[in-house]
Amino acid sequence: MVKRVLIIGGYGNFGSYIARSLADDPAILLLIGGRSSEKALRFAASLDAVNRAEGHSIDIDGDVSAALAAVQPDIVIHTTGPFQRQDYAVAEACIASGIHYVDLADARHFVAGIGVLDDAARAADVLAVSGASSVPCLTGAVIDHFKPRFAALESVDYGISAAQQTNRGLATTSAVLSYVGRPFDAWREGKPHRVYGWHDTHSENYPELGRRWFGNCDIPDLALFPSRYPSLRSIRFAAGHEIPILHFGAWALGWLVRIGLLKSLDHYAEPLLKMAFLFDQMGGSRSGFHMVLEGADAEGEPLRIAYYLVARSGHGPYIPCMPAILLARRLARNEIARRGAMPCLDLIDLDAYLGALDGLDISVYRKGG
Repeated sequence: MVKRVLIIGGYGNFGSYIARSLADDPAILLLIGGRSSEKALRFAASLDAVNRAEGHSIDIDGDVSAALAAVQPDIVIHTTGPFQRQDYAVAEACIASGIHYVDLADARHFVAGIGVLDDAARAADVLAVSGASSVPCLTGAVIDHFKPRFAALESVDYGISAAQQTNRGLATTSAVLSYVGRPFDAWREGKPHRVYGWHDTHSENYPELGRRWFGNCDIPDLALFPSRYPSLRSIRFAAGHEIPILHFGAWALGWLVRIGLLKSLDHYAEPLLKMAFLFDQMGGSRSGFHMVLEGADAEGEPLRIAYYLVARSGHGPYIPCMPAILLARRLARNEIARRGAMPCLDLIDLDAYLGALDGLDISVYRKGG
């Protein structure tokens, strides 16, 4: 039986990648949702979908329950951020209607708190998953894969470096800017430690890409991983621009927030995004993910494993989109028996994640271990 999969934000940045990936799945009929019915219909018509895609007007600030009743999806993929300013209205509407729910949220408290809907999701016999993206799905999968090599895993230091010539949506830009220069708690020396967004500047030398610069980011992992991996004494996640001038420009603007001259940078997301596009000719289409795991092996000797993903040809956005794609395919085939509301952990292992990336211009590198 073909399942109806609604992608909210389906013609947007991440939504369009997910839609194109699912268009050839015979078990799925795509429903492209967005504020503009005209754009939704146009994008749906452009898809070479095995089951003819539909376009629908969906506004998450409106009556979501009524919209779901009109569209009648079996599965909803919510891609419309920023999630830092959202509540669980969409997830609650899905659960109340008996619809499986998946989102790409990267907001720390939104993802970590999704468990408040667990009882309702179980009662409705549905799966509600938050954070079906690079964090915490990929990051957790990498740690779980390598953790058996450590007698004690003490530190994970990781980050994402986006390609300059890649699709960059306003919602993602706004989400990142919401914490640039603002304080939040990270996990250092086995306890919470106050840090500031986009500060704590450091670099990582990537295979192929060379040196990329990074600054602190606030993500769900910082709330989820200290209890999930009790031996960890340090967790640092960071992100950065490919072009150093853009990275350090954001770092400098963060100081205006940190000293109180500006309340937040996300109010300026649109002009700052337009400004960033002016630098596209200075950059390329290669992005990267890295994670460095450190601790002790079974003999008590120091063990360090550095893991890298390098995406070329502008294929980087498929990495954060892949968990939602995989979950939609499995749910459409009734291959997931689990029910309840949860962050996207223990649902996709690293082998399955990498297998889904097969065929894309993405390579894996590892040092140590």
